[in-house]
Amino acid sequence: MEKENDNHKVVQKPRKMPSPLSKRLYDLKEAAGYLARPVYSVRTLIWNGKIPVIKEGRKMYLDVYDMDAYIEWSKERMI
Repeated sequence: MEKENDNHKVVQKPRKMPSPLSKRLYDLKEAAGYLARPVYSVRTLIWNGKIPVIKEGRKMYLDVYDMDAYIEWSKERMI
């Protein structure tokens, strides 16, 4: 982006887009992609109490920190 300013070109930095990794809450489909599992498998993890869920009406969201904690817990259990 350039602007004219008293016969001088001023180059403006492009606006920074938010990082796609800055997202904290994921719906079931997104969480399934994050965990590399089918949606039904993520539902089973929720029903079994292995990952907490945030409910808004009929929608469910998973916190990325909870998903990361589940991944770390799973690694420890595999040893």
